[in-house]
Amino acid sequence: MSVLLAALVACVNLVFAASSLPEITAVGSKFFTADGDQFYIKGIAYQLISLDPLLDEAQCTRDATSMQKLGANAIRVYHVDSTGDHSGCMSAFAEAGIYLFVDLDTFDTQINQDSPTWNQTQLTAFQAVLDEFQQYSNTAGVFVGNEVLTRANGSGAAPYVKAALRDVKSYRNSKNYRKIPVGYSAADIPELRPMLQNYFACGDDPSINADFFSLNVYEWCGVSSYQGSGYSMLEQNATGYNIPIFISETGCRKPAPRLFDDQDSIFGNDMAKTWSGAIIYEWIEEMNDYGLISYGPKVNPTISTDALDGFPRSGTPTPVSPDYSNLQQHWATLTPAGVKLAAYTGSTAGLSPPACPTSTKDGWVVNGNAKLPSLGQTLEAAATASSTAPTGSASASASATGGGTATGGKEVAGMGLGLVGVMLGFIVWL
Repeated sequence: MSVLLAALVACVNLVFAASSLPEITAVGSKFFTADGDQFYIKGIAYQLISLDPLLDEAQCTRDATSMQKLGANAIRVYHVDSTGDHSGCMSAFAEAGIYLFVDLDTFDTQINQDSPTWNQTQLTAFQAVLDEFQQYSNTAGVFVGNEVLTRANGSGAAPYVKAALRDVKSYRNSKNYRKIPVGYSAADIPELRPMLQNYFACGDDPSINADFFSLNVYEWCGVSSYQGSGYSMLEQNATGYNIPIFISETGCRKPAPRLFDDQDSIFGNDMAKTWSGAIIYEWIEEMNDYGLISYGPKVNPTISTDALDGFPRSGTPTPVSPDYSNLQQHWATLTPAGVKLAAYTGSTAGLSPPACPTSTKDGWVVNGNAKLPSLGQTLEAAATASSTAPTGSASASASATGGGTATGGKEVAGMGLGLVGVMLGFIVWL
């Protein structure tokens, strides 16, 4: 009997080992694996269907294999069903060496810059997603929002996003979950940069600050350069930043083909000491023409139930040429060594939070380290730049809209409008 038990334990351990990856933590301004190696994100935006792409194990397995060949080590998923069984897909990606960054909000619970709320309905939904994905060692991080602020006069919503950071982190700690990094994905808006970036990291209380900050960037388009694209300014703004920062969407589609030359700067001498990698938008080819792979030619969506907008959502991933191979060739040569955790830890004492931004005329409206809203507070309509502390009564429900798209200079950043379009059966790209 003991021999049989030992065999069963060995089998269980073998299965667990096959579907596990070293956990990711945020230390200072960098990500590290549990093995003590610095982690750089080579990621892909992955949202085959509007509600949850992580329920079809067979499809995840096919895609994970192709992503592994591409050189990816992470995916970003924008919307999931917290009640679903994600074990098959999470195991498939783990076996391919791929981590997950997942957004906690849904279409019904995302924070809306026009009428921001942070209430129990939203928090409960965020908690449910965290409850589901905290069990997987390859969950690398979670977002409390994507492009909530898309214009300067929407910056009054920033305290609501920071309140979400505060409460999600508090819940994570109260449940004794591992320290899964909690952060935010921002639109690349010049009028908000770098104020928003600094706001989420400022102040002396790390319990309310982001564990990481990321930016959806569409600036390096076609043949460009580190200086000419504006990436040098991104680096300047991020130098000395005290939490990890990375690009959570990138990859201009015009002019075609997509060259991905920016990856050389992100993972090279220009930025690798400051930035923790990038996520390419996006995996699947659809009407927006950002895809790295397709599952077959476009079909009549009224005939094929597996084709939203006429683009199949499952099948054998076929690389889009030359985009897939262009990215593959870059990533194959870009392997920054980074630093070891043991050697880095001592230097974190030299990192300090940035100063909280002050309000500006016709620009950023949150003045300094304004008091965050408590759960259920709403934004007073008459709030001014000199006083942005939220006041008012508890909000009964979350907004059903919000999270629009934003321009990053040359491109339209992806998922805010894109996923709504998927739900409606079409996607309109400006």
